[in-house]
Amino acid sequence: MKYPARYVEIGAKIPKGVLLVGSPGTGKTLLAKAVAGEADVPFFSVSGSSFIEMFVGVGAARVRDLFEQAKKDAPSIIFIDEIDAIGKSRAAGAMMGGNDEREQTLNQLLAEMDGFGTDIPVIVLAATNRPEILDQALMRPGRFDRQVLVDKPDFAGRVKILNVHMRNVKMDDDVEIEEIARLTAGLAGADLANVINEAALLAGRKSQKTVKQKDLFEAVERAIAGLAKKSRRINPKEKKIVAYHESGHALLAETTVGARKVSKVSIVPRGLAALGYTLNKPEEDKFMMQRHEMWAEVDVLLGGRAAEQVFIGEISTGAGNDLERATDIIKSMVQTYGMSDVAGLMVLEKSRHSFLGGGGQASREYSDKMAESMDEFIKSSLQNRYEIVVARLEEYREAIEEMVALLYKKENIEGSEVREIILNFEKANNIDSKITQDTSHIEDELKQDATMSPKKETNKTPVKEDREQEDEK
Repeated sequence: MKYPARYVEIGAKIPKGVLLVGSPGTGKTLLAKAVAGEADVPFFSVSGSSFIEMFVGVGAARVRDLFEQAKKDAPSIIFIDEIDAIGKSRAAGAMMGGNDEREQTLNQLLAEMDGFGTDIPVIVLAATNRPEILDQALMRPGRFDRQVLVDKPDFAGRVKILNVHMRNVKMDDDVEIEEIARLTAGLAGADLANVINEAALLAGRKSQKTVKQKDLFEAVERAIAGLAKKSRRINPKEKKIVAYHESGHALLAETTVGARKVSKVSIVPRGLAALGYTLNKPEEDKFMMQRHEMWAEVDVLLGGRAAEQVFIGEISTGAGNDLERATDIIKSMVQTYGMSDVAGLMVLEKSRHSFLGGGGQASREYSDKMAESMDEFIKSSLQNRYEIVVARLEEYREAIEEMVALLYKKENIEGSEVREIILNFEKANNIDSKITQDTSHIEDELKQDATMSPKKETNKTPVKEDREQEDEK
């Protein structure tokens, strides 16, 4: 936009449209505002819903007026926020008639985007978090030439975003923003802004002059687990059950290879239904999971139910969500990732990715016999992992009792205290420490698989390679 002649001279065509896609709160609209300030050209901003009216033809007329004004002030940028309001696919079957207001508006937008010439630098910038429902004619090259993914930030990105929102907030000298960035893995930019604001509100409520590290920790817990329900009084029996449940999660998280380390364990009720929670801190940003890491997550989820059975002798309803998540993990290993012998490498369920969650619409493409085999595999796998978890808890019985006593007394314990209890128990009983999570046994398993796999016969007389070498000489 600043130097269009530089590209026209060489024969390049200026892109006509850029589509910003990403989850809610990642900063698509903020990025468009930044482009408006940096480009130093006229910027027209409009929402997709503003084109839709009760009277047919009003939306199309507004599209024409918008583009005519942009052409007069060219070079310019048109920003359409939430374009899915007018750009829904016409093949969905929801709009059958040709006089539908949304369809006419979309047709006019298609004509305008492909109507102006490349010599008039007018770029359409649009944002949506539902790219899977947009019309294919709108997404083709020549209209929206580029799709820019505005994803959730990584560790370095979270540090920079937190620093931006901290500019006008008085921070204490003890604040370590890197530690907060590690705890907020998976949060979007809007969530990070909310964390800083919540910390400032907490500090103001305590009549502090600055925001301290503990205020930021509390704000992160609010963002992840919800508000603490201090008014909710649970009886000593339920408090004891919750303490054993969360201690089981914490022990498995610390002693299982591939699991995420514990940051904090609490038996203070938070949110809508959580009577306690265990915060796990990832040591680094990860974009994929190995098979042993998925099994480790299943073990950690089963740790709560197993602890209730081992130490109390009776199970409760507190593990409902844990069992649901463990079942979903094993089901995805079978259906999507080919990590079982039930279906081998065959994908049983295809799903369309959705930025709004829910996984999109999944289609079942397997027989009833395969479904029966899958159900049996999930059931047997959960039982096998459950027995392994119970054995681990029996081995660390004294450590669990000490952890529960500390939790019952303090209600909140840090991950360092959990690790200290486990290390002291291992040292007192001459047990090899399982806290240090090495992956040597995984490498041994991979080597064993490699030796068991049939070796390919190699051609000892590579005639073709010899001829190629002679030709090169």
